[in-house]
Amino acid sequence: MLRVFVLFLIVFAGIIVGPILAGHQGYVLIQTDNYNIETSVTGLVIMLIVLILVLFFIEWILRRVLRTGARTRGWFAGRKSSKARKQTKAAMLKLAEGDHRQMEKLLARNADHADQPVVNYLLAAEAAQQRGDAIRTNQYLERAAEIADTDQMPVDITRVRIQLAQGEIHAARHGVDRLLGQSPRHPEILRLAEQAYLRTGAYGSLLEILPSMAKAEIHTDDEIRVLQEQAYIGMMNQLMAEEGSDGLKRWWKDQNRKTRHEVALQVEMAKHLIECNDQDLAQEVILDGLKRQYDDRLVALMPKLRSGNPEQLEKTLYQLIKQNGPSPLLSSTLGQLLMKHGEWLKASEAFREALKQRPDAYDYAWLADALDKLHKPAEAAEMRREGLMLTLNNDQQF
Repeated sequence: MLRVFVLFLIVFAGIIVGPILAGHQGYVLIQTDNYNIETSVTGLVIMLIVLILVLFFIEWILRRVLRTGARTRGWFAGRKSSKARKQTKAAMLKLAEGDHRQMEKLLARNADHADQPVVNYLLAAEAAQQRGDAIRTNQYLERAAEIADTDQMPVDITRVRIQLAQGEIHAARHGVDRLLGQSPRHPEILRLAEQAYLRTGAYGSLLEILPSMAKAEIHTDDEIRVLQEQAYIGMMNQLMAEEGSDGLKRWWKDQNRKTRHEVALQVEMAKHLIECNDQDLAQEVILDGLKRQYDDRLVALMPKLRSGNPEQLEKTLYQLIKQNGPSPLLSSTLGQLLMKHGEWLKASEAFREALKQRPDAYDYAWLADALDKLHKPAEAAEMRREGLMLTLNNDQQF
């Protein structure tokens, strides 16, 4: 606009000044090697004005042409973006239908023109993985990584999720460790880490992230406790397989007091020690647990012990019966222990007490064995008949 105004002033000045200079137009000579150009000052000014007008006209034409090209490109780009948006919506419907093949095609078409191209490629990768096409899955992931530039976390999370689905658990474990280093409290990373650590047997690493999982509220308190027990039991299994009873003993002593006082862990530790034939330490774990807190699971392990000190077990059972009353489990367990060193009369009394509170086929059988030792065959036969009838009735109910 300013250039047009200046040009207008020049023309206006020429119109006013021209007549004044009439007859005094001056002389202009432009000399080159081969040509001499002669003209008046007025003529030179007019030529300059015409030249400027021609340049303005050329500029105007070029501007219109370039603007038209930009508009054309913008129209095509807008059309592709609109098409990509519609295809993405259609892909979400295919996802709901479970049609992963069509979902992948719709997401991949015009993905570069979608509102969020990285999301389109990542979803396409997961759809290809569902179809079992590993080549296309990797292609989509690589393209998403190129577009994502510096924000690679969504791509890495999707890659780990796909690796877990494909069974590449060690690769997934490596990816999870790296992601946790970048964002140790990210909920989805923690969920993937839980899967990777459980499947690779990395129970120590799982225990380390449980506090973060609790803070992120990924699981309830009960679920966190179950995971914790699962991790500890997994560690016990590994130690038992690799180092036997010595490894278990050393590991158990290295645990803090709170862990050693967890009843569920005491039960599992005692089971592992019994399996390793470390009867004395198993008995120690069971009795220590019962001193602090009564639990049926610990009592149920007593008959499995082949300890050289059964008197301590019997003493504990008498104390528990005195404190809690003669429950069927306590009475039956006491009877089984008494039978091991031939106290048939006391054992039969304990089994009778257990059967008084609830019928049980095993207690009938043990009572019959004790009565046989007491030379009461008729009563023993009656107990076996009662046990058999109970077993038959229970089978019919199922």
